[in-house]
Amino acid sequence: MKKLLSPIIMLLGLALGFTSCDDSKSYAELLQDENQAVNKFLVQYRVVETIPADGKFEIGPDAPFYRLDEENNVYMQVLSAGTDEKPEKNDRVYFRFTRYNMFYYVVGGDNTLLGTGNADGMNNASTYFLFDNLTVSESTQYGTGIQLPMKYLGYNAEVNLVIKSQNGPTDEISYVVPYLYHIRYFKSMI
Repeated sequence: MKKLLSPIIMLLGLALGFTSCDDSKSYAELLQDENQAVNKFLVQYRVVETIPADGKFEIGPDAPFYRLDEENNVYMQVLSAGTDEKPEKNDRVYFRFTRYNMFYYVVGGDNTLLGTGNADGMNNASTYFLFDNLTVSESTQYGTGIQLPMKYLGYNAEVNLVIKSQNGPTDEISYVVPYLYHIRYFKSMI
């Protein structure tokens, strides 16, 4: 009997050990990890907490990242301000993008292999949103953060955007993954 109990106790101990080593995190812990990744990235740049009152952004790869929302979920670096023509409510705005998972991006390594999106392939489906209309899925499926630069910039603008999960694609919010986007915006020809 003693010989039989010993292996059973050992198996029971192993089973309890495996269940106590659960790596799952709470939502609050995931949000904290997300904030740390974004902060680790942004510390390499100047960050401006307000939009310029005159609407004139610094432009280029050395430009600062501007905070676009009160919740600190979206930051924009302007690479090109585009044209003087800005979209109006419900205008269809097309965009081409590459995005990088910031959990991988801030670690280092060859980040060019980690980007996904439609910026490099003309055979990909068109991506667009209806500007300033968050009541339709075409405008929210890519997240609300993608639209924010168009409130300040014109068509043909090019930006780098840091978007936390709360303002990212609606079907990815629960993953709590921040992304760095490189985006170009275009006017609809329809």
